[in-house]
Amino acid sequence: MIDEDKGSLVVVGTGIQLGRHVTERAISEIRIADQVFCMADAFAYRWVESLRPDVHPLHIYYDEDKDRRRTYEEMETAIIEAVHEGHHVCAIFYGHPGVFAQVPHAAIARLRREGYPARMEPGISAEDCLIADLGLDPGSRGCLSMEATQFLVFERQLDPSAMLILWQVGLVGDLSCRRFDTTPERLQVLVDKLCRWYTADTRAIIYEAPVLPVQQPRCDRIRLKDLPGQTLDQISTLVIPPMGSLQFDEQALETLGYRPEDLGS
Repeated sequence: MIDEDKGSLVVVGTGIQLGRHVTERAISEIRIADQVFCMADAFAYRWVESLRPDVHPLHIYYDEDKDRRRTYEEMETAIIEAVHEGHHVCAIFYGHPGVFAQVPHAAIARLRREGYPARMEPGISAEDCLIADLGLDPGSRGCLSMEATQFLVFERQLDPSAMLILWQVGLVGDLSCRRFDTTPERLQVLVDKLCRWYTADTRAIIYEAPVLPVQQPRCDRIRLKDLPGQTLDQISTLVIPPMGSLQFDEQALETLGYRPEDLGS
């Protein structure tokens, strides 16, 4: 049984396109919560206000030249304190609330350790939109998906026969957590590293999911070497479609009792 006197947390997402992606379950959770917190774009925030005029904004914790790690800690604290006070809390985040969203995961994990009910409802993410808009099925050749700066500063291995998605390429190379842009020089460092697996003339796509129904997705097809000269946004994503052919693992096939021709075309 749920202890009605004990606080709880449910995290929901608005999806990428307001009005099209938000689920009925998310709307229900927003309506019935004791307290609602929201971190979303301006259009989504105003929509939440129409449902819950008492919504608590989370964007107020951002400030110019402020370390985003501190901002996230303050957001997490605000949500957790409301649960500790005995409220049934709904926290709303842009897109899928668990994708590129540190605060929801941290808050849920902490509250669960403390014995509070805490869960997340799935939502539509930018990756879902990317697959639909670009017509690239991650199930056909596999998919490698990672944050651009993480790929750049750590030793990561790529497989060009699978699709590569590098998120937040418009912020690549910044370790200060204070900036919301990048530079051509940092983009060139990214290109140089990618050229360990690809050529400079490899075709890539800069993708941005449309936020409003009247908008079109950005699907700019470029050569990899031209990336440093592109105008990028915080939401810009770099996609490199699968290249070459898959190589047979003949030892594994033989162990399974098959031959390469058994795989078909």
